Amino acid sequence: MTQTTSLQDSPQSAERAADSRPLYRQLADQYRRAIGNGVLRPGDRMPSMRAFMQRHSVSLATATESYRVLERAALIDARPRAGYYVRVPPAAALPAAAEPDAADLALQPGAAQFVGIHSTISAIVSTYRRYPDALNLGGSTASPDLYPTAALQKTALRALRRQPTLLTAAGHDHGDPVLRAVIARRVLEAGIQIGADDVIMTHGGIEAMNLALRAVTQPGDTVAVESPCFFGLLQALESLGLRALEIPASPSTGLAVEALAFALQTHPDIKAVVVVPHLQNPLGSVMPDAHKARLVELCSQAGIALIEDDPYRELVDASSSPRSLKAWDTDGTVIHCTSFNKTLAPGLRVGWINGGRWHARVGMLKFAQSRHNEPLAQVVLAEFLETSAYERHLRRLRDRLRIQRERMAAAIAASFPDGTRFTPPGGGMFFWIELPREVSSSAFFEAALLDGIRVMPGTVYSNAGRFDHFIRLSCPSTDIELADEAVRKLGRLATRMAAHAKTP
Repeated sequence: MTQTTSLQDSPQSAERAADSRPLYRQLADQYRRAIGNGVLRPGDRMPSMRAFMQRHSVSLATATESYRVLERAALIDARPRAGYYVRVPPAAALPAAAEPDAADLALQPGAAQFVGIHSTISAIVSTYRRYPDALNLGGSTASPDLYPTAALQKTALRALRRQPTLLTAAGHDHGDPVLRAVIARRVLEAGIQIGADDVIMTHGGIEAMNLALRAVTQPGDTVAVESPCFFGLLQALESLGLRALEIPASPSTGLAVEALAFALQTHPDIKAVVVVPHLQNPLGSVMPDAHKARLVELCSQAGIALIEDDPYRELVDASSSPRSLKAWDTDGTVIHCTSFNKTLAPGLRVGWINGGRWHARVGMLKFAQSRHNEPLAQVVLAEFLETSAYERHLRRLRDRLRIQRERMAAAIAASFPDGTRFTPPGGGMFFWIELPREVSSSAFFEAALLDGIRVMPGTVYSNAGRFDHFIRLSCPSTDIELADEAVRKLGRLATRMAAHAKTP
């Protein structure tokens, strides 16, 4: 967790008197030196105005002017409701990740492949289990310490006192009606206009995704997916006997929409497109509105389902809430899937789906597959979402993840070898890092575990064996200092591996 770093007290009166400059500039220089020599590190929180005044026995005006000097020097940043932080230097000391080229992917007929990724994922999970104490920089959820555990516990206890049968009674068809109504109101900010009856609760986002795929495909059908894409989606396709056609995705803007347009012409057998428009896993990309509108238009014209997987939207760093793909949907083309696993409580496993024009079929499949969802989790979630506590939690979570990302980006830029490329994400917790081509992510994964660090190798994000020199890092830990040192250790490891590969 980021802490305010203390400095020694200000120069004594005699020393101050010997310096003819205004006091606020003397103090600003003290902090400038502390930042320059590493006493204060990128992402560290500066003292509050009150603490600054007390520590240096100065007025509010002097404290304010000192911080203004540091801001103008681009050494600190002010964050709304959070105070001042040491600015992270541009992580672009490393070049940005390469943009995709449609020609790099074999979009000719026959490029779609049956998926066979599960054995690889199982091997990685099995390897992880042999290193239970390794620092996890490969996860896809934040540390439990970043979620409002105590508040959710209190909410659950209140709900059980009011309704003791929540633990024993069967749930409602399609989910708790109060929660579904709350969700329908909340998604208005994403541009989605639906009613409570248009929401079906699911066991997390992965059940929603499976229901969507089952509703619109048959075994052997082809589904267009982003490349790279979340390996959980590839596992779902494999379990359903579906083919994956990988469409290139940009680390900044997500799915290459015109590459998809080309694929729709050359692969008329595509039955669905699956997209993560916000903070795509593993890229961390955010799709621009113009691309969203074009994507919905393409799928509508082709008469195929556009499955929107959107669990990270509320973690986007933006002044206003991003609009979901569903906001551009006028004919039921978009099936919207999401969950609260990433933003609030992974342990509750609460997700939901709106099936677009396939909604009735989704409802039938849900009832046949798992009937009802667990009532207690839904009641707790409904009550929590109805208060201002959820919005406060989201602000804190976004801010803390931003601090972690900035520190990690600085560490990556400072410690990884020449030839490394990455594009800082637009929020969330993922870094998609391109290593020098001579470094295999599979070998890097194994070596990192021996150093006590978990990462995800890039090969699991493609069914076609791509991305062997890529890794995904995440910033779930609340111990920023520990994570920072781990990233620097990974940088040294990558440097050694790259140098060894070049040695004749």
